[in-house]
Amino acid sequence: MDKQNRANSDRLLEQLLALHPRLIDLSLDRMWRLLSALDHPQDKCPPIVHIAGTNGKGSTASLLRAMLEAEGQHVHAYYSPHLVDFHERIVLAGTQISEAHLADVLARVEAANDGAPITFFEVTTAAAFLAFSEHKADYLILEVGLGGRLDATNVVTPKLCAITPISLDHQDFLGDTILSIAEEKAGILKAGVPAVLAPQTPEVRSFLEDYAARKLAPLTLAGQDFTTYEEAGRLIFQHETGLQDLPLPALTGAHQLDNAGTALACAQALGVSPKAMAMGLETVRWPARLQKLSKGPMVDGLKARLKSAQVWLDGGHNQAAAQALANWLASQSGASPEVHIVMGLLSTKSPTDYLAALAETGAHIHTLPIANNEAALAPDILAAQAKAQGLKASAHTSIENALETITAPNALILIAGSLYLAGQVLAENG
Repeated sequence: MDKQNRANSDRLLEQLLALHPRLIDLSLDRMWRLLSALDHPQDKCPPIVHIAGTNGKGSTASLLRAMLEAEGQHVHAYYSPHLVDFHERIVLAGTQISEAHLADVLARVEAANDGAPITFFEVTTAAAFLAFSEHKADYLILEVGLGGRLDATNVVTPKLCAITPISLDHQDFLGDTILSIAEEKAGILKAGVPAVLAPQTPEVRSFLEDYAARKLAPLTLAGQDFTTYEEAGRLIFQHETGLQDLPLPALTGAHQLDNAGTALACAQALGVSPKAMAMGLETVRWPARLQKLSKGPMVDGLKARLKSAQVWLDGGHNQAAAQALANWLASQSGASPEVHIVMGLLSTKSPTDYLAALAETGAHIHTLPIANNEAALAPDILAAQAKAQGLKASAHTSIENALETITAPNALILIAGSLYLAGQVLAENG
């Protein structure tokens, strides 16, 4: 998308934000009213795969989308949030929604809403349903925004559901225990609609099994009905009817094996061929999830000074995501004598939990603000909390300032902590 289109879209979305502040107010009443005024577009969409969970929703959605597309299917997708352009959220048959189309559906939703109370996410989700309902495709992969039970996406009767690993996050909205959060995520389950359950802790799995039984939602369970593991550089997908020898997913990190397993179980439920499964694993792309940055102004400038440095980007922002990063860094321990984590976090997250997961990595933490985000935690406060966890840490004013202080020629540099920071990096790095 060109810069002029982005500018037009930014102005439109800023107007919507002014009318409908970016508040989180979990309820379905406003959505039902608005969708009724739009003649129920959610009921006119292609068959839906609805995905909830704490970590891995986007990766699982992208893996499944790649498999379906490799089968020759046309796939809509709804992601949240975006990284650089809002248009990333709405994918119509494999292509991001155009500027003109986005403006059209948003205007129609605004007119139908007629000034009634509504949130920004509800307006944009209704606009997405409108676009999906009017554009032909074979499937819609629908990612939950927050929670599940009262999320604006939970107004559909899907063909299939999936719940990715659940951990603590958004406790101020979803509850402060793992089971209260699991209950909100499980709210997408529907009677008679099959669901794939990713690996969970025993406590969460038991809760979800009981919940699904009460809802009469048939489950396919990781660890019971299917399992995935790496063997000799390949991904083994073992299920009730056999075993498939597949390529490893193109997404980096051991945690992506679990996401791949969930996507494969979903693909199997939808009748995708083993050949398309394999192709999808190889072709999947999902930015800012342990993404290696190999070129661009920011990386090129760093490589001119530190020729053997590696730069990686990850948008995970909770304790489970940080633990996945720590596990990955441990697997890279022989590749670099120095690990540097350039980090920005939102004040709505738990920096103590996030940093605790990284405490054993021996990394130097470089904290920084997140551009144009008032909710970002101050770099000096974040650095102090990193030091309290026994980590080396220093506060900086910008990404560039942080990178300038790294001098190890073969440093492994990981930029992490927030999808908003990841989006800033992708925008600045071109």
